[in-house]
Amino acid sequence: MRLLHTSDWHLGRAFHRVSMLGAQAEFIGHLVATVRERGVDAVVVSGDVYDRAVPPLAAVELFDDALHRLADLGVPTVMISGNHDSARRLGVGAGLIGRAGVHLRTEPAACGTPVVLTDAYGDVAFYGLPYLEPALVKGEFGVEKAGHETVLAAAMDRVRADLATRAPGTRSVVLAHAFVTGGEASDSERDITVGGVAAVPAGVFDGVDYTALGHLHGSQTITERVRYSGSPLPYSFSEADHRKSMWLVDLDAEGAVTAERVDCPVPRALARIRGTLEELLADPRLVRQEEAWVEATLTDPVRPAEPMARLSERFPHTLSLVFDPERAPDDPDVSYARRLAGRSDQEIAEDFVAHVRGAGPDEREQAVLREAFDTVRADEAVREVAR
Repeated sequence: MRLLHTSDWHLGRAFHRVSMLGAQAEFIGHLVATVRERGVDAVVVSGDVYDRAVPPLAAVELFDDALHRLADLGVPTVMISGNHDSARRLGVGAGLIGRAGVHLRTEPAACGTPVVLTDAYGDVAFYGLPYLEPALVKGEFGVEKAGHETVLAAAMDRVRADLATRAPGTRSVVLAHAFVTGGEASDSERDITVGGVAAVPAGVFDGVDYTALGHLHGSQTITERVRYSGSPLPYSFSEADHRKSMWLVDLDAEGAVTAERVDCPVPRALARIRGTLEELLADPRLVRQEEAWVEATLTDPVRPAEPMARLSERFPHTLSLVFDPERAPDDPDVSYARRLAGRSDQEIAEDFVAHVRGAGPDEREQAVLREAFDTVRADEAVREVAR
């Protein structure tokens, strides 16, 4: 059976104020053409279909168009909700849409109920694990500790229990939306840390033939059987070096996996350039960047006059301007943003405590801070679901 694995469409998202709707529509066309031309037997979409819980109308219309075009192909599609989606909204009409061969899996309780497809070698069971917000689903899975690993492990127990009841030789595919250990994050994924931990071990998915992951925006191979497709389009300059693609996966009669990357059309290259304003305007090595979307980091010790206007004369698609004067790390004028770069909310809070009273928090106080951040994030998730 040949699968096309994709995820993280983020329909409705812009790139630094530039609408990506046209590029997203082009990607949908490319997806449909790939299914038709490469003999795909099933499409799997591993979450973050939309960019937010209540997407703009244009994004909903594009999703509707995608559903119709996939249904017209007569090729089954299995799709789960991600942490950016409203599972309840995305799942509206799932039963009716399923009759057209597009199977939406957005209910945590249905993790152990697969979509079963058949090829010349027998059945393939597709299990959809939507994004499982630990604070919201721990009751469903009967776990005491609300953590990503515990709820995913409980969901996978249901998958393996169901698989054990099926005919010998039944192959299996799991769709999941999670941060798996070994994956490389970018700046454009929403933080899903709980209790100071975001990642879960790949071993959680042992026992199935292929795990189609979503959430991280770079295409990655965690193991031969556990992969991220990545987002089909870039959504931050941290993705400048990404090769945007989908996975074309073949499952043989025994469940062995072979995979090939299929490149996605990208509207414009991304470039990150750094130097003083005069250096960037004069550097002959930056000719290729003149047609790219540009993030320029200026290192001038004093902010130059009209930097964006002057940069745009050479780099007309400059979208982001960052000031980072080259100073010693202990210089008191080093920016607050620079000092905080790469630090988690927990680390920033602990540093603040240390600054105020001269000593950092002890283990009990660290736990209190962690619980506070987890509670706020869970409350935000509840409010999004309720919208």
